[in-house]
Amino acid sequence: MTNIKKNDIVLVTTGKNRGKRGKVLRVVRDDGRVVVEGVAIAKMHEKSKKSGKKGQIVERPMPISVSNVMPICPKCDKGVRVRAKFVGDKKMRSCANCDAEF
Repeated sequence: MTNIKKNDIVLVTTGKNRGKRGKVLRVVRDDGRVVVEGVAIAKMHEKSKKSGKKGQIVERPMPISVSNVMPICPKCDKGVRVRAKFVGDKKMRSCANCDAEF
């Protein structure tokens, strides 16, 4: 199970994109990977779809391992570890440093 969800703001902790922040566009749970906006951009060659259109080179974000990102706490504004916190019957994610829920 992962603590990262779609639309979370995350910090990349390793690799050539270390230190970058971005929004999670997609979570691939089967592979344990996430697609982060503006991180791990690859150039893909796209064929022409119609006879009158030209082919082009498109930049797309590629998935990176979920272990290489940390969620950013809205209160601390830092990459933090996540703890489970029970509020009533619901299980919430909370910051390990400041105990803020997100």
